Amino acid sequence: MGRVYYNNGFGVGYDDAMARSKSSKAWLQRHVTDPYVHRAKAEGYRSRAAFKILEIAQRDRLARAGAVAVDLGAAPGGWSQALAGQVGPRGLIIAVDLLEMAPIPGVTPIRGDFRDAAVQSRIGGLLPEGKADLVVSDMAPNLSGVGASDQARSLQLCELALEFAAAHLKPSGALLVKAFQGAGYPEFLAAMRKVFVEVASRKPQASRDSSSEMYLVGKGLKGGIQS
Repeated sequence: MGRVYYNNGFGVGYDDAMARSKSSKAWLQRHVTDPYVHRAKAEGYRSRAAFKILEIAQRDRLARAGAVAVDLGAAPGGWSQALAGQVGPRGLIIAVDLLEMAPIPGVTPIRGDFRDAAVQSRIGGLLPEGKADLVVSDMAPNLSGVGASDQARSLQLCELALEFAAAHLKPSGALLVKAFQGAGYPEFLAAMRKVFVEVASRKPQASRDSSSEMYLVGKGLKGGIQS
């Protein structure tokens, strides 16, 4: 398998990389005029993507003070940074990515390929009693240029995040995962519904209209909710 492509810089992701490969000049123009890029710089966030998770986390009450969260595909750290601010000093964020990430207070980085069992074992070893309150995934694959192949590889990463969440979430925990609409998306949505009591789709304001990305939120493991 090739390397996994993770977010890098102010909002460069799966759709952005695809668009940039088609027209670098148009992509650059859109990027430099993007209000969320400017907001991220002004407010000290590492990525425009921070505003996506801030909106979803507030709407779905995903990150309370003292919570433990795992951020998959974390670099450059926008999501981890936003979550760290919400869980506070009593919380813990474990950030996983192939790329090295500059330190963030309250965030424990793991550099490695999430697809490796050894990396997943390292994550589990850092979790209190092996359990997390929240798993978030912004992972996307390296682009091959073949749409069907890229979509399939993207969904494979979503499935890995779902498997990890099912094994490591507390009964009342939640998963937030980015998925791209297309072939296999309905099947993945159905798989989420088999695992979680509540499943909802979100399209935050910072997500570009031209993007096929959708953020799926699963809350409460089926058969595991405790009163």
